Amino acid sequence: MEIDPVILVAGGAGLSVILIFWTIATAASGRKKSTFDRRMARARGLSTKAGPTEAAAQSLRLSNQSSRVPFVDLLMKNYLPRPALLLKRLNNAGLKFSLGEYLMLSICVGAVFGILGFVIFGGGILLPVLIGLAAAIALPHFMVNWLTARRLKAFTAEFPEAIDLIVRGLKAGLPVPASIRTVADEIRPPLGTEFALISDRLRIGHNLDEALRISAERIPTPEFNFFVISLAVQRETGGNLSETLENLSDILRKRRQMRQKIKAMSAEAKTSAMILGSLPFLMYGIMMLLNPSYLDVLFEDPRGLLMVGFGLASLLTGVAVMAKMVRFDI
Repeated sequence: MEIDPVILVAGGAGLSVILIFWTIATAASGRKKSTFDRRMARARGLSTKAGPTEAAAQSLRLSNQSSRVPFVDLLMKNYLPRPALLLKRLNNAGLKFSLGEYLMLSICVGAVFGILGFVIFGGGILLPVLIGLAAAIALPHFMVNWLTARRLKAFTAEFPEAIDLIVRGLKAGLPVPASIRTVADEIRPPLGTEFALISDRLRIGHNLDEALRISAERIPTPEFNFFVISLAVQRETGGNLSETLENLSDILRKRRQMRQKIKAMSAEAKTSAMILGSLPFLMYGIMMLLNPSYLDVLFEDPRGLLMVGFGLASLLTGVAVMAKMVRFDI
């Protein structure tokens, strides 16, 4: 008895959607804690006095890593490589998923793409399994990287305003911890969230250097490192902290202006690269519409396959070179 591919796809997609919503609902219900418990959990972070093994264990204990599904928990405990690093990446991206929930979502993504591969390519089961494994590993990884980059970009964009707010607080007579708390209360996430974490760490006994060092691991940007170093140097040598932070704010704004200027100047080259890179595929689509049999020789003859492979390699090389030419570090 053959199963209709449409029914197979619909059933697999429906099951995956149910699993995803169940995972999100489980995560939401598992985090209904008191305000004090949430603050204590997020403020502890990684202990500066703990070694690498103990720090990894602490980071895993702070997260509700169980997925409440025995099979997924078994995979997570026995086969998930470097769980502490993965948990750190999830935190850097601003995601509230535990390791088990992340693994469950990856399995759902792999199941959906595996079913699509089976319907599209048919035949044996090996190719759909490989497609599902590749999607389960690659798509969540790239999504976490994209969310991390977006979060760091949003943090950097508002960071000079946060420094100005701290400077105004210092000039008004407030201490540094109170000025940091003002930033946490007045500025929206993700910048306000990170400064709230710093403030909470200060309240439970961390000194300023420790609190800033932990946040620097979550926000690995040059701008925030400048801020941390400025405060550390001022604590060691003394001086006018408000003036130092004002100069830092001015430097960060000039860096942002320079980055935007470079982006505007390189926009033409990026557009040219996009147009040149899309032309072969555009022409292929036009030829397929006008005369589909005209291009069959490219895929039926070994020499045609060699030409296609060489053309794609040349195209990717050219795009990579142009992307490298228009990328500058400021």
